[in-house]
Amino acid sequence: MPNRQQTFESSFAMRDGPLMVKDIIRSNWQDPQFAFLSACHTTVGDEKSPDESIHLAAAMQFSGFRSVIGSMWSVDEEVVSTFYGNLVNGSGRLDCTCAAMALHKAVKKLRKKIPLEQQIVFVHIGV
Repeated sequence: MPNRQQTFESSFAMRDGPLMVKDIIRSNWQDPQFAFLSACHTTVGDEKSPDESIHLAAAMQFSGFRSVIGSMWSVDEEVVSTFYGNLVNGSGRLDCTCAAMALHKAVKKLRKKIPLEQQIVFVHIGV
């Protein structure tokens, strides 16, 4: 849930309460590799300085995730499913270093089936 006035107060709605950006950045993750944030507005930040904002996806990278994909609005399930199919390497493991290419291939494959807003919804940060 973006908080455009106080970006460090933005949060994920969790079952046991909000997980705030400031808590994510302070966390001590053990070698985090990849995060896919398909919730709406995970790359939306401060209205007054949109080029320099802290948003949920950026917070995940700042806290140590090597690769993060966020969204500007709701996402198409078929794009996400196709993306994960592309992210699996030859040995059957997820490879976060291929996230940008996997996303590109998923959107390219579905380009004629999905509307333009579903082709431009994603933001990739990291490797």
